[in-house]
Amino acid sequence: MSTSAVDREVNAVNSEHEKNIQNDYWRLAQLEKSTADPEHDFSKFGTGNKETLDTIPKEDGVNVRDALLQFHAKWYSSNIMALAVLGKESLDELEAMVLELFTGVENKAVTVPEWLTHPFGPQQCCKLGYVVPVKDIRNLYVTFPIPDLHPHYKTAPGHYLGHLIGHEGPGSLLSYLKGRGWVNSLVGGQKSGAKGFAFFVVNVDLTEEGIEHVEDIVSAVFEYLNLLKKEGPQQWVFDECRDLSSMTFRFKDKERPQSYTCGLSEQLHYYPLDEVLCGGYLLSEFKPDLIDMVLAHLNPGNIRIAVVGKALADKVTCTEKWYGTCYKMEDIDSHLLEQWKSTGCNEHLRLPTKNEFVPSSFDFFKDVQEINSVPEMISETPLARVWYKQDDEFKLPKAVIYTELFSPLAYLDPHHTNLLHMFAQLFRDALTEYTYAAELAGLTYSLSNTKYGLTLSIKGYNDKQHVLLEKIMERMTTFTVDPKRFEILKDAYVRALRNFNADQPHQHVVYYTSLLLSEHGWTKEELLQATNEMTVESLEAFIPRFLSALHIEMLVHGNMLKESALTLASTIQDKLTTSCQTRALLPSQLTRQREYQLRDGKFKFMPSLFIIFVSVMMTFLLTFSNFSGCSLVYLADNNVHRSSSVETYFQCGLQSTHHNMLLELLCQIFAEPAFDELRTKEQLGYIVWCGIRRANGTQGLRVIVQGDRHPQYLDSRVEAFLHKMGENLEKLSEEDFLRHREALASRRLERPKKLSHLTANWWVEITSNQYHFDRDACEVAHLKTLTKQDVIDFYKLCIGSTAIQRKKMSVQVVSTATGGAGDLEASQPNTTQPDDGLSRPPPLRETDLIMDIPEFKQGLALYPLMRPFMPISKTSKSKLQVQDDVACGETSARDLRILKCVTNGEVERHVRTGVANQKTERRDMAGVAEKRRDQWGKRMENPLPTYDAFNTTNSSKMAKNACVMMMMTFLLVTSLVNSAPVAYDDLTPAASGHGGKHGQVQIKVYRGPSKGHGYHKFAPWGYWVKQPEDDHGHHGGYDDDHH
Repeated sequence: MSTSAVDREVNAVNSEHEKNIQNDYWRLAQLEKSTADPEHDFSKFGTGNKETLDTIPKEDGVNVRDALLQFHAKWYSSNIMALAVLGKESLDELEAMVLELFTGVENKAVTVPEWLTHPFGPQQCCKLGYVVPVKDIRNLYVTFPIPDLHPHYKTAPGHYLGHLIGHEGPGSLLSYLKGRGWVNSLVGGQKSGAKGFAFFVVNVDLTEEGIEHVEDIVSAVFEYLNLLKKEGPQQWVFDECRDLSSMTFRFKDKERPQSYTCGLSEQLHYYPLDEVLCGGYLLSEFKPDLIDMVLAHLNPGNIRIAVVGKALADKVTCTEKWYGTCYKMEDIDSHLLEQWKSTGCNEHLRLPTKNEFVPSSFDFFKDVQEINSVPEMISETPLARVWYKQDDEFKLPKAVIYTELFSPLAYLDPHHTNLLHMFAQLFRDALTEYTYAAELAGLTYSLSNTKYGLTLSIKGYNDKQHVLLEKIMERMTTFTVDPKRFEILKDAYVRALRNFNADQPHQHVVYYTSLLLSEHGWTKEELLQATNEMTVESLEAFIPRFLSALHIEMLVHGNMLKESALTLASTIQDKLTTSCQTRALLPSQLTRQREYQLRDGKFKFMPSLFIIFVSVMMTFLLTFSNFSGCSLVYLADNNVHRSSSVETYFQCGLQSTHHNMLLELLCQIFAEPAFDELRTKEQLGYIVWCGIRRANGTQGLRVIVQGDRHPQYLDSRVEAFLHKMGENLEKLSEEDFLRHREALASRRLERPKKLSHLTANWWVEITSNQYHFDRDACEVAHLKTLTKQDVIDFYKLCIGSTAIQRKKMSVQVVSTATGGAGDLEASQPNTTQPDDGLSRPPPLRETDLIMDIPEFKQGLALYPLMRPFMPISKTSKSKLQVQDDVACGETSARDLRILKCVTNGEVERHVRTGVANQKTERRDMAGVAEKRRDQWGKRMENPLPTYDAFNTTNSSKMAKNACVMMMMTFLLVTSLVNSAPVAYDDLTPAASGHGGKHGQVQIKVYRGPSKGHGYHKFAPWGYWVKQPEDDHGHHGGYDDDHH
């Protein structure tokens, strides 16, 4: 344990603490500790920071490294250790490994600490605290100190009481409090402390009116506790809890091996060896006396209350030491305590009824026909499309149902977006009492709004799924707005929008990146402003309008026969068409969002004569030197957190099998070094992430860093890292490259451990309109054809500092809080100067600052929408049409290459098959993968430019120069004959493929059939263009007005 390693870890701990300082969860957790018995270990600082791990020890003459070694020497003892090993080897082999590796661990006969006194003793109870949060939240925390209940895991008295107190059905405590308009949600149950003590908590989300009725809410809690005492422990309630827990264990989904093994090693400390796997699930002993014992601790003399809200700012008088939380702690008035002690029962409160959603059948269905390996379309109407896949892999009595109700109204403007959000919120709120029983029985549902409409999902045991779906559709088609709940949930929504400012800086950079690149995106401010228009009347008018015209996309996967899946689909369609007269949307309305192409905006609106000079110069520069695309910066501030953040994003174009695998392989090679270099060695911050951003059919590399340095400095360190990795790519051994490639292939081919995860993967393919259900196998087959040189070329094309197609956008959130990088900027003017011993970033082109997002977007072109991997129509739903750049068709993928969209130095390559829109019958995956390998083998024997005509490899320099010269020559001619101002930056590809607006040009360069086949000459410009083909391979005409 080196001194430098200790110093680095102290910095890492401090970075994590800095990240959490303005997080209300961490602030409240530490406040609970800080107000406990000061003599108890529970009262200590929970995480540590630079002050406690470096400054104070040095002042006290303590060597932290020596203290750590002493701690290790005392506690690293085999008698308090537990080990779990999971492997593919036999048990004998695993045992031999364990004996060899761990026999040498010394048994020091130490005793595990146990705290027999509670941190909340008599002096810490009967207290009422007021807390001011960072975000605009309102909560009530009721805490009762109780003994450690883990020794009673077979009886689980805490689980029994939590099941009843936290119930959400009719007659429950939550139902009563919601009816009074005081709360939105309630959670009750046991909370672990440490060995020897625990807590029982009732946590409530308060409404604006509820924060004024804290005493009444606590009275209602004691009224429900009195009901439980009066009724006494119920055998049937325990039996139901036991049966549900047993069912959960019996049909438990598989877990990720790493997390499962870690969990087992921890459980070895708490359960006998023969109960380690089931100890946390199976109940066996009903002991009413234990339930009564715990219930006796839940009394007014043993209570602590904390009220959290912005409205309490005038009450607080104290500041917590470590997080700076403002609070006040006072004794609860004795008269109020006496009032709670004398509280009786409430006629509105009662025990729940028996759960009607407990499954009665666990049969596993097996279709007599052969089961497809991927979802198939089993029904298609103008209104709905139904996909189905029977489970033959997990073999559990479960199913997953996804349904999308697509509507153009969903994201029409901020007002409609808010209305749809409120509809989903109010619907879930209204259905809580009914669906809670289903949730307890392992059957859950969710309803959420997206940019495209509503997404309904139902997951769990299939036995009662049809019952739940029928109820959901019945309530949806007859929904009425509760004015009182509308105002309460609208207030919660408005506060959530305002609370965005207090989110972490790394969340902000992700948000701004999406806002800058998405075709449509409403800002938090726009949504917040639009809430002023939102009324009960406007929502009541919106709901039937939304449901009147839809397109339904549905996926059913799991233990369900095809006939049952069709019945579920009919339930949805029949309810909508009967109750709401729902009609189908037009095909032209079924469009998805697109992504903007980054480009340089420097040369826009240049005079025609001056552009001649610029064109000649650009021709020279592009031909005889490197061109580094665009470099854009967007700045935002955050006045809440002391940390700043940057997202450095390199847009790499449209997704395709070839580019997907290149980018993923590049990230596979970069990810671990990024963490090691930027986080561990350079200590830039606690959050460092290198990965892929994919959205709306596009993709790119992004690196996210959050730390206390200025984001401009963080960005410069990312650039230095990427430059270094470019050099390392050249030095990477073939053995290491193959290891990375195999690791990525193994990760991509690893099957999901849960039914719901596999369904979610397929659902993404459906909602993105790609329908590439066997994507993993296809892409891995292509991955195995990639070489190290392919990755190097891709890096030089899109990522490197001199990359020709480098399209970089740096989104930087600067902390303007006290002590943040923006606050200290005046005293630290040189924000990019590297620290001593660190490499300098490479020379970079000048950056352009994005000042206004709408204006920035107006100057950009949109990427086209990705075409489906297979055609979706009634007549060809079993056919496969490859639209990827790695074709699986019968003809060679080299028949025709299209170099299109010459824009800002970018030429995108699309490979098409020789026969347009050729359709082939779906083959088994092994055959498709083999064919792809054969085709790629042929291509590599005589490759054309791998990426595009601007490839930096020697073999493609002629193509690069030819394209550049042709583009610039065309600019010269155009500027002379066309009166509209044309500039290099005006070469904008039309998103629809039918040309740009007047003054904009789309150039296509072809290598393939001779001109004259599908080519026409247009006056007055005199250049050859290829006409687009329709779905039948015929050539259409351009509209002259578009050119």
